[in-house]
Amino acid sequence: MALSHASIGSRSSRAVLLAVTGLGQFMVLLDNTIVGAALPDMQQRLHTQLTGLQWIVDAYVLWVAMLLLSGGIFADRFGRKRVYLTGVVVFTAASLLCSLAPSLGWLIVGRVLQGIGAAALAPTSLALLAAAYPVAQERIKAIGLWAGFSGIGLAAGPVAGGVLTDAFGWPAIFLVNLPIGAILLLVGLRSLEESRNPSAPAIDVPGTVLSVLGVGLLTYGLIEGGARGWTSPVILGSFAAGVLVLAAFVAVEGRRSAPMLPLRLFRERLFTVSNTAMVVVGFALMGSSFFFSQFFVAVQGSSILRAGLQTLPVSLAMVVVSPYAGRLAARYGFRIVVTAGLALAGLGLLALGMVHADTGYDSVWWRLGIVGTGFALTMSPLTGAAIQAVSPQEGGLASGISSTTRQIGAVLGVAVLGAIVRTRQSSGASFETGLDSAFLVAGAITLATAVFTGLWLARSKPAKSAAAQLVTTTTASPEDIEVRARR
Repeated sequence: MALSHASIGSRSSRAVLLAVTGLGQFMVLLDNTIVGAALPDMQQRLHTQLTGLQWIVDAYVLWVAMLLLSGGIFADRFGRKRVYLTGVVVFTAASLLCSLAPSLGWLIVGRVLQGIGAAALAPTSLALLAAAYPVAQERIKAIGLWAGFSGIGLAAGPVAGGVLTDAFGWPAIFLVNLPIGAILLLVGLRSLEESRNPSAPAIDVPGTVLSVLGVGLLTYGLIEGGARGWTSPVILGSFAAGVLVLAAFVAVEGRRSAPMLPLRLFRERLFTVSNTAMVVVGFALMGSSFFFSQFFVAVQGSSILRAGLQTLPVSLAMVVVSPYAGRLAARYGFRIVVTAGLALAGLGLLALGMVHADTGYDSVWWRLGIVGTGFALTMSPLTGAAIQAVSPQEGGLASGISSTTRQIGAVLGVAVLGAIVRTRQSSGASFETGLDSAFLVAGAITLATAVFTGLWLARSKPAKSAAAQLVTTTTASPEDIEVRARR
């Protein structure tokens, strides 16, 4: 009987852990999509232009991208519960700051802090879950539930953003994080057990600093170039400095015994091709999503609430299709599934580039659905390909790099496609024409990448271990995989 009670207690504590970690990831994912619905209202109330909206998005994504790998290592060294709850506190406090921001500058500061909190919270939530389920089969089931629960945030974001912004204005989208964060903190303090990895590598401080600075300088040049002029000394200087800093990053990483980004991994063709394709996925998906609500509001005259609902086919398609992507890749191989997904997404984006102010929604929703379906088919197979390319001991690192490259692509997508729109507008074109150009460029790059992966991605089917991880991988968890194979 005592054993039965212990078993019940263990199941109960694991259920609480699953709920806490899933809710934390839900909050991070909700923030990813809820902001897009509020961008038109932010532009109006904050009296900002497209450049300001780009910074609102990229200030968050940049810090998530650059700190994601370090966040997982930090948690292993100093305690996963401690880092997870610290991430919850930082993210929640930053959300309050965002909601109270009196100006664009303060909102961007809040978004930076949100990114730092998310970079601590996201990888650690999965690390806590993996540590609590040492049996592989149980862990796979738990991760599947975690991903499915947290993935609701991906689909809920556009609707919640539209409802809250329409009723209360854009600050309300950040206030929704406060009760979630309070629940996570109270329950987490009482129910989570501390765990760590004493043999975790040291944190790569030089690599982290150089990567943030280098990508940040390039992002600054891309976002501000349209406003300041592409040949202005500040913009040219930021590009030059960014390239030099990233070159220094490569040099430093090549000499460190435990680098944040082991460059030797890129000697494997499968690893290099999969991560290159993942950059394009982040670029095209995030870069195009940045404009969806703006298109419906500014071009087609929809209300913010209606625009949030109109963008829903993208996220719904991703939530529905993504659980099957890993299974398809395990059955047919990475190359076929990834190439088909990129081709679908590219065609969908090209079709969006032909949508105009007078195009009926019955001719728009299916294009959005094709884009979401295509990208859903690519993400987990590309992560699985990266995992298969390395040794089993480095699977967690490989999946973390895969998530990081997607986030870097997202940063560049918002910056580059925004620059295309601004450049077209500065030449006298309308905002609608600029959007068409941005969608067409994103579609063309995605289709070119489909050809690239079709020619170069490995023909082999994933190994059994990689296939097992693919089955539970989902696009509903953008920072999900970093620690999956580490255990």
